[in-house]
Amino acid sequence: MAKSLLRPKPGLNPAPESWQVQTAKARFSEVFRRARTEGPQRITKQGKEGVVMVAEEQYERLVGKARQPANIVDFFRQSPLMGLKLDLTRDRSPARDIDL
Repeated sequence: MAKSLLRPKPGLNPAPESWQVQTAKARFSEVFRRARTEGPQRITKQGKEGVVMVAEEQYERLVGKARQPANIVDFFRQSPLMGLKLDLTRDRSPARDIDL
């Protein structure tokens, strides 16, 4: 799931292979703009793995905040089981005898 959220928007150029941290610092506004319009932007330090700048909406989807209900009532209202007819009647037959 995470990989699909990190893909650039359809029709836009993919993110560059990476920005060096020095370049990203000097061109922060451009990196920020591209993260919002073109998709995630990878930032590395000395060619090693680093961080990825993503738009806030993508981040919210990744961590699930956008889908979390505000309270327990909303949680149950948003449940995929909402409206499902359940048989909640209790079996009233007598208990069976057990030899102890």
